[in-house]
Amino acid sequence: MADIIATGQTILVVGGGITGMTAALEAAECGKQVFLVEKSPTLGGRTALLYRYFPKLCHPTCGLEINLRRLKGNRNVRVVTLAEVTKIEGKPGDYTATIRVRPRYVTSNCTACGACAEAVEATVPNPYNYGLDQMKAAYLPHAMAYPQRYVLDPSLIGTPGADKAKAACKYNAIDLGMQEETLAIKVGAVVWATGWKPYDAAKIQPYGYGRFKNVITSVEFERLADPHGPTGGKIVRPSDGKEAKNIAFIQCAGSRDENHLRHCSRICCMASLKQTQFVREAYGDAGQSTIYYIDIRAIDRFEDFYKKVQADKTVKFVKSKPARIDEDRATGNVILHGVNTEGYHRYAEAHDLAVLAIGMEPSVKGAEVPAEVLEDSSGFLSLGEGPGNAAVFGAGCASGALDVNRSTQSATAAALRAIQIVNRSARAEG
Repeated sequence: MADIIATGQTILVVGGGITGMTAALEAAECGKQVFLVEKSPTLGGRTALLYRYFPKLCHPTCGLEINLRRLKGNRNVRVVTLAEVTKIEGKPGDYTATIRVRPRYVTSNCTACGACAEAVEATVPNPYNYGLDQMKAAYLPHAMAYPQRYVLDPSLIGTPGADKAKAACKYNAIDLGMQEETLAIKVGAVVWATGWKPYDAAKIQPYGYGRFKNVITSVEFERLADPHGPTGGKIVRPSDGKEAKNIAFIQCAGSRDENHLRHCSRICCMASLKQTQFVREAYGDAGQSTIYYIDIRAIDRFEDFYKKVQADKTVKFVKSKPARIDEDRATGNVILHGVNTEGYHRYAEAHDLAVLAIGMEPSVKGAEVPAEVLEDSSGFLSLGEGPGNAAVFGAGCASGALDVNRSTQSATAAALRAIQIVNRSARAEG
């Protein structure tokens, strides 16, 4: 880490998802020095875990591949993974950021050949599939991982498996003696792009997530549909591996609820509309999707996609928020209970699988930031504005519930604000 040079003219970007990458690149391509920090072993964030974007149903490579190419060719960006910002102190134009960097145990000599993984038998839950399967304790996060370098899980260190991994590496790329490091860097402004996390579905007790195996979340369903996911793209039930052809999608699971998340999470409606098309692709006319909803939020250019799904004879819409979910122990089916508000008919509908369109919670906490940085009632960061506010700018889903397109727009706005701060600081020093 000795080659890191940061000054009051440097912009710190916290979070390496699509928002953080965009903010870093926008600033770097304007000639600014950027320090991009990501807590996981790879850039890409939750966007890299999508099977497809809505509304065009294209793969995330459409956006991430371009950004990765831009990143690799820009010398103004320094990327540090497995790193977390623990403290930011100072004033606009003159901050000191403290960063904790965890060991990867694999050096830049790595060619991603995979020999270390082949030599290791130990497995750990796979966070990139939301724990739906296991992965080797020596692993490449996913095919689009950047840096394209393996990682040794900390649980492997000190075991015979770690020695086997080291012995298998022909490029001397494994360093079992790596230690955690702490960096203190000078920066002029900060873009906080830590993204979002799925709301804990187990807190929505009437829906039985965690008790009933065939109740899953929308982010888990996304991985099931992906050919690179835990089932090779087969949409099956976790309980018995049976094909899930009759699926319930429950909207606003944890959102727009005073007991959980007060805000609308914005992406959930479109995510479920998109996922009904995954069911159609898998099973054709034999598949059946039912969307239980309060309202459908499909504004602007998404309206056409909504109309397309409405016209799909395999998709049914029920205007209702189910009151509870039970399980038929004999079949493993989930039974949704509620009232259809169009006619006020009670129902008890059986489905192979229930998918909770889970709410979006900001991943903001975890660092000491200047007191002037404000949060709204949902925990999203407010942009630093005015002479008394900090130059720590929320971007993407750290600042509000946004889809990918709007997150990148937010990233550009935050980068421009950060550039203004460092330019103003430079003029003051001059």
